[in-house]
Amino acid sequence: MGTILATIGAILFGGLSIGIWVGLTLAITGSLALFIFKSVPVDRLVSQYAWNVMTNQELLALPLFIVMGEILFRTRISSALFKGLAPWASLLPGKLLHSNVIGCSIFAAISGSSAATTQIVGRVTLSELESRGYNKGISMGSLAGAGTLGFLVPPSNIMIVYGVLAQVSVLKLFAAGLVPAIILALCFMAWIVIHTTWNKTLVPAEDHLQAMTWAERCAMLKYLAPVTFLIFTVLGSMYGGLVTPSEAAAMGVVGALIIAAWQRDLTWSKLKEVGFGAVTTCSMIALIIFGASILGSASAFLGIGHAASSFVGQFNLSPFMLLLVLFLGYILLGSFLEGFSIIVITLPIVLPMVTAAGFNAIWFGIFLVIVVEIVQVHPPIGFNLFVIQGITGEKLSAVTRATLPYLAILILFGVALIAFPQIVLWLPEQLGFK
Repeated sequence: MGTILATIGAILFGGLSIGIWVGLTLAITGSLALFIFKSVPVDRLVSQYAWNVMTNQELLALPLFIVMGEILFRTRISSALFKGLAPWASLLPGKLLHSNVIGCSIFAAISGSSAATTQIVGRVTLSELESRGYNKGISMGSLAGAGTLGFLVPPSNIMIVYGVLAQVSVLKLFAAGLVPAIILALCFMAWIVIHTTWNKTLVPAEDHLQAMTWAERCAMLKYLAPVTFLIFTVLGSMYGGLVTPSEAAAMGVVGALIIAAWQRDLTWSKLKEVGFGAVTTCSMIALIIFGASILGSASAFLGIGHAASSFVGQFNLSPFMLLLVLFLGYILLGSFLEGFSIIVITLPIVLPMVTAAGFNAIWFGIFLVIVVEIVQVHPPIGFNLFVIQGITGEKLSAVTRATLPYLAILILFGVALIAFPQIVLWLPEQLGFK
């Protein structure tokens, strides 16, 4: 087994180090491993597994949610969100800084992507906050942390991919992610309150929004109507048992088109951009899923998952310690690989170990999402850090320093999920998902 693992590791990291696409590297690694160590018709096996994975019914939701996000990316929905949220956020300690967290939480429910959530909310809130005299560091940090909610708030693209690869219900994953997402958002807001109370110079002493009457505040809620309509259309229909995730995604695309037409943002040039953007993103993700399925199949044929479980079992680690070791290992991998790649590369090996230790595969999926969120703001390749750097023009080191408190919150929250798994499992159980 040592020879097999060494060969797979050499091919995998060799391909990644010379710049071969992640999806192709995974597919090549799995195919070569089967060809070298197993007497099976690799060409037939690869084509069979590729067909089985790529025609999975639940995977159909992924390109539809991507199309929905691409449409909304090209509308004025982010500026409308800020207008609707700002009068209410100004009532809290920390004032408009909370618009980053609440705005990201809301937009995540119609995006499914952390980077898209960060970029769309940030391109409005960061300039507004700076013009009103808010500290730039805390503005960038709160956006970077809250932007990670794009992966945790359902519908999440990465949950769909995990569900397909781990062969668990995507709808159950969506339900499992909701309560952790709310708690994590509240943790971010609590830190903003503590930080701005401790250092009052981070926010302006006065804001004209605080002088608004309750009638004026209620009138501004009209700007939240489009996103509220879309959230109820997508999530409400799924949790109500009316439609499948794929059907809800299709309804979301129609709803996004209605919003774009209502805001008069629906032009042929923008539809062309939507098409190109969706095809590019879907092709990239499809290639990664294809490669991951090949590597996962190879790992199963070669008995890598069982061997890894036996190896870890020799150390007599408690289930808690096993997860803690995996958690630290994932954070270390995040220094070299982005979160999506970490999941598809490690899942075939790690998931059998975790389930053998008695952990729920749904719970582990949400745990991995938290890991990916950490990687999103973890230097040196945290993608959200680069998104914010692109918006602000600040040095990456400055963005990283501003994000550190929110990175610490994410790490502590990951540990909390290990200690209290019911944070994840409570809602699926209440909805009848066993």
